[in-house]
Amino acid sequence: MRLASRLLYRLLSRDEDPKLLFEYQKYFVPEIGTEPWIREIVREAAAAALAHGGQGEDPRVRGAAHRTANMVSQFLRSELAENPLVKSGRSWVLSPQAYPPTIFSVTLMAYLPAVQRERAGLVERLGGYLGNPAPKKAFSVVCGKRQLKPNFLLLGDPIHVTATGQTDDLPFALHWMEILARLGVLQHSASATKVWTRLLKDSDREGIWHPKNLRGLPKPASPWGYHAMPLEVDTKRPEARQTDVTFRMALIARLAGWDLTSS
Repeated sequence: MRLASRLLYRLLSRDEDPKLLFEYQKYFVPEIGTEPWIREIVREAAAAALAHGGQGEDPRVRGAAHRTANMVSQFLRSELAENPLVKSGRSWVLSPQAYPPTIFSVTLMAYLPAVQRERAGLVERLGGYLGNPAPKKAFSVVCGKRQLKPNFLLLGDPIHVTATGQTDDLPFALHWMEILARLGVLQHSASATKVWTRLLKDSDREGIWHPKNLRGLPKPASPWGYHAMPLEVDTKRPEARQTDVTFRMALIARLAGWDLTSS
């Protein structure tokens, strides 16, 4: 943990070592304009990891959180929040002036209750923004002469859900609902309400998630919820397949202030 923290704090310190770009090192020299954007996103991710790891009281983490909050707040107050995409040839790209929230910046805020209290207005605007449907058109980010397609940018609600409450990525949906609950904005998400209603429908009288024909653990489809599941290593027993979702439901309910008493 100490070694990992040293690396994460080094990222927050604005160390310009090319090695700290990790898989983006290839953009360091040839693509002018790419490095600052990538480093900013990496700092967000590092701060989010430190906050999630219980380092939220460190002034370096709080400083990074307020810096990110300022930039996201400026974006949400601007006209770009309604339409941040512009046409570039035959494709859509993110406006260079746009700084939308990311999965990292939202997670960072979720694990810093003190910052949430200090930036209550931002949290409320963020909840409303993340409750809106995300644009369906594919887009990329212009970095130098390249166009990157980052899937960590949030232009609205990231959960894909059907009218019956089924989702193609239940692990991420549960993780996202937990983040929204920690922010106190779960009520803004219509898709989360649909998923929650479906989960309750698939739960028994004791509150245990027990859908029909459960043959294995729900598998993540995106990289942003893989670390949240599974908690249970042994998935051969039917009961083990129910553990994760049941626990997540109880955690989300507790964070949202809902009554956990089952009928």
